[in-house]
Amino acid sequence: MTALQKIALGGGCHWCTEAVFQSLKGVENVEQGYVASVDGNSMFSEAVIVHFNPQIISLNVLIEIHLHTHKSTVNHSMRQKYRSAIYTFSEIQKIESETILKNLQSKFDSELVTVVLPFSEFKASRKQIQNYYYDNPEKPFCERFINPKLIVLLQQFSEHTNQNKLKHLQYVDY
Repeated sequence: MTALQKIALGGGCHWCTEAVFQSLKGVENVEQGYVASVDGNSMFSEAVIVHFNPQIISLNVLIEIHLHTHKSTVNHSMRQKYRSAIYTFSEIQKIESETILKNLQSKFDSELVTVVLPFSEFKASRKQIQNYYYDNPEKPFCERFINPKLIVLLQQFSEHTNQNKLKHLQYVDY
């Protein structure tokens, strides 16, 4: 039995990020909430902790999906609340994530603003908003902001998606 690994990811709304990673094969659990790092990044920012089976989905694929499903090349005014980051749980994971980020830069026209930071703290979202998308897929927020990210999954990463979870999008014109 393979031990699960975990990585924390932030960049956009945690409802959106949660839904993206809940839709993938090999992801066993997604904790939605707020993550803090250290020093200048110690303020909590919306993020998720992704628990995954590395024999089914690699850290490289998770990071690539993360970069393509939020504004990873835009340094907008809300970056304190929505820090574009990969939060690591070990020095080895930090080095691996930095290498992956560097290698993926060539897939983007603009410079990635995503940073690799050490994980420090996590505060879970209140229970009522956890699993937001899959409890409320018909809500306007979900249709407007989350569905386009899930369509990116279907278009670019379909081999990694849980098709049963995304079957409601199979008839969306994309």
